Amino acid sequence: MFRYLLLLALAAALPAQEWPYYGGDAGGMKYSSLKQITPANVSKLRVAWTFNTGEISDGSKYPVRSTFECTPLIEDGVMYVTTPFGRLVALDPETGRQIWSFDPKIDLNRPSNLFINRGAAIWKDGAKKRLFLGTLDGRLFQIDAVTGEPVKEFGAGGYIDLKDGVADKFPGKAYGITSPVAVYKNIVITGSMVADGEPQGPSGDVRGFDARTGKLLWRFHVVPHAGEFGNDTWQGDSWKDRGGANAWSILSVDQQRGIVYLPLTSPATDYFGGDRPGANLFGDSLVALDATTGKRLWHFQTIHHNIWDYDLPAQPNLVSVLRVGKPVDAVVQITKTGFTYLFDRVTGKPLFDIEERPVPKSEVPGEYTHPTQPYPLKPAPFTRQSFSRNDLTEVTPESRAYCEKLIEGAVFGNLYTPIGLNKTVLFPSTNGGANWGGASFDPETHTLYVNSMEIGFIVQMQERPEGSIIPYRMRGFGSPSSRFWDPKLNPCQKPPWGFLTAIDLNTGEFRWRSVLGVVDELLAKGIAPTGTSNLGGSIVTAGGLIFIGATNDSRFRAFDKKTGKEVWVTRLPASAHATPATYIGKRTKKQFVVIAAGGGNKYNDTYSDALVAYSLP
Repeated sequence: MFRYLLLLALAAALPAQEWPYYGGDAGGMKYSSLKQITPANVSKLRVAWTFNTGEISDGSKYPVRSTFECTPLIEDGVMYVTTPFGRLVALDPETGRQIWSFDPKIDLNRPSNLFINRGAAIWKDGAKKRLFLGTLDGRLFQIDAVTGEPVKEFGAGGYIDLKDGVADKFPGKAYGITSPVAVYKNIVITGSMVADGEPQGPSGDVRGFDARTGKLLWRFHVVPHAGEFGNDTWQGDSWKDRGGANAWSILSVDQQRGIVYLPLTSPATDYFGGDRPGANLFGDSLVALDATTGKRLWHFQTIHHNIWDYDLPAQPNLVSVLRVGKPVDAVVQITKTGFTYLFDRVTGKPLFDIEERPVPKSEVPGEYTHPTQPYPLKPAPFTRQSFSRNDLTEVTPESRAYCEKLIEGAVFGNLYTPIGLNKTVLFPSTNGGANWGGASFDPETHTLYVNSMEIGFIVQMQERPEGSIIPYRMRGFGSPSSRFWDPKLNPCQKPPWGFLTAIDLNTGEFRWRSVLGVVDELLAKGIAPTGTSNLGGSIVTAGGLIFIGATNDSRFRAFDKKTGKEVWVTRLPASAHATPATYIGKRTKKQFVVIAAGGGNKYNDTYSDALVAYSLP
């Protein structure tokens, strides 16, 4: 009996020593029970190995830039990495030696937003281990984890075409997978990235497929059809063939209860909704589905009738918190807007009160503006939600002069000010706040760690030519793009420009806030750390550390999770717009921390193809 219990304990401990899911576990806590690396010895971390993918695109050879946003999976002594061009590579996690590589051969000359793939998903069928790999062109492959070859029994010789049934009417429009799919038992659950530049387009419906055969098992209509719950939030026939409202980010699964949680995004188009009056369910909603049937269990809409592109960008975190001294299983959803929503995982009941408050109407002819929007009373917003002239930057005279000219004639709005016919400064921007990097959660202290950026945008609505599908489009100011920053990408408001925030989910109060990131040019001038834009996420360990790249300064950092003090920082070949992973090497018994440092993206012109692993000497 003792031997049996010991084997059970060892079996339970093994996943904790590795990183078998994108978020560490199926619920995305991004927590590791490893304790080998601590605040006392983290300064001794050294590069253990580097793997180069060979995949960089700066937009000169191919029409699309690359970003290396993958979080590797580590299980049974093997690491699985996806590359910007969509390859799946198996590595020895202690040396970085390549074991095999699978190339889905996407068309590199086809226009897309970015060359991007955030990771794969593992599924086990008895003794057989498989990986699911989604691609930018909308295919879902099943790969044998031992050989690296497609499993012929799945779909048509190893893959299914996810465009079938959802993009048939729009063959020229974008439809693909940029984030790892979710797996529950023998069901693989897929979100999607869809075209949203016009009102009608490929459907963003979430679907469940048989993991063995690829057969469609269920389909959840993210825009409800006639007769379905929520269809009355779309006036007239505005729901028909509506694009957007998709789940382009990462799904979470409660494996015990069989519930999958969807972070859904803005209905198309992003900035004009006059052709879709109503609250527009299930746009920008956290939706809980029965993972076996696809039936809706509950939902909460974080933005009614979104006209700001404030998508739900991040994986919901499945956590446990205390209420009146008793544990409650909960789900937490962070947002671009800086709000943190916390719900009972089963019932959907908010664990902190949420108020519906009146918001301004749009001045754009034909636009519909929902009269109210939800405001959670706790926790406080973790990002800036407004701007005034007194907030204008003073970091350099050149930056202030540029930004002063940029805001001439502008309206200064707050979170839900509709974009008007004049220049409008709004916080946060389409990148948040928080983004797809999401949050990490420490179950020991019930603390949520969120990285955020303080970058607004300056935009206006501009009339389109007569006969256009929609009468107005969003026009941005400034260079580059519509972000509220100067030509060196330094934001136009006073710093800090990036934060790491610790939130006690039992009380809803901040434990601490730390400035996240530096601008080297400003440091050289004697200006204190300002924080930077950041894309990517954090992980937290029982060893007392938070590891995070994300920042646009080519750094990888560790913070003391109790105090928020930065206790280790190292330079990378390029900025790490990704989320790290940590694991124990099976042979060396060493704890490793690994991060993808690809740079590029939309924030800088420094590129790399490096996956870098660190360990203690």
